[in-house]
Amino acid sequence: MNPQSTLPPTPAALPPKTGDPKATGGRGGRSPRSEVRLFAGLGHVALAVWAVIVIVPILWTFLAAFKNTGEIFSSPWTLPAELRWENFGRAWTKARVGRYFLNSVIVVGGSTILTMLLGSMAAYVLARYRFWGNRAIYYLFVSGLAFPVFLALVPLFFVVKQLHLLDTHLGVVLVYSAYSLPFTVFFLAAFFKTLPSSVAEAGMIDGCGHTRLFFQVMMPMAKPGLISVAIFNIIGQWAQYQLPLVLLSSEDKWVLTQGIAQISVNAGYEADWSGLFAALTLAILPMIIVYAVFQRQIQAGLTAGAVK
Repeated sequence: MNPQSTLPPTPAALPPKTGDPKATGGRGGRSPRSEVRLFAGLGHVALAVWAVIVIVPILWTFLAAFKNTGEIFSSPWTLPAELRWENFGRAWTKARVGRYFLNSVIVVGGSTILTMLLGSMAAYVLARYRFWGNRAIYYLFVSGLAFPVFLALVPLFFVVKQLHLLDTHLGVVLVYSAYSLPFTVFFLAAFFKTLPSSVAEAGMIDGCGHTRLFFQVMMPMAKPGLISVAIFNIIGQWAQYQLPLVLLSSEDKWVLTQGIAQISVNAGYEADWSGLFAALTLAILPMIIVYAVFQRQIQAGLTAGAVK
């Protein structure tokens, strides 16, 4: 007879007790891995619902742009009988979308360049230099994120009027830049802090001044963050309606959002709903293309510096 057969089983060989929190993961019989799967599944469901809510109206707008007014109201969820490209031509010329589109490109392009230049310089100084009042200036910029723009419309109108920039694209460019600076400084200041100090020190040793160090060394290193912020500013300024509505009164100087609002008003009288949806398509497509082209750069800018 083997003497070991009479020995009691070791603790490792004993089966776990029912309801033991250590054996079940400490959450009433549910392991941490199952909880991760549960929350991941709920997250995927929420993202799928959100994607449907966003994508379906955009697709419906694109399809309606190729229909006539009768098809839009009689069969809104069916494909167009034919591709009516003349809707886009009518929106571009008769509804003056081409003019509004050019005005938006001028205003958004100028304001984005000015915002990125001033915002990157301010963010770099606030992130890399220590001086009296550094934090106060930084928090002053950040506080602009919490200030609703519609509260400043009336005083902003009189300030721009006193500068003799009312009803000018330059005035809108300056206002757009000021409106976008808080987010730009907030995002880029955190990004500049992640850049290695050794590179800046090496540049100073090689004889770079502060200006040359910023433009030739630090800005190229911050390219992912700059591209990300620039794309966000372009998308936000392209869809801006309140500010140009207050600052621009001449129809020849309207931006795209003002023009489309006017088209939507006229569509109720002229029954040119297909032209309206064609104009909306022309306004939406550029931003979708910009985001699709620079998607990798945006993701790189958002994740850069997360892991050192």
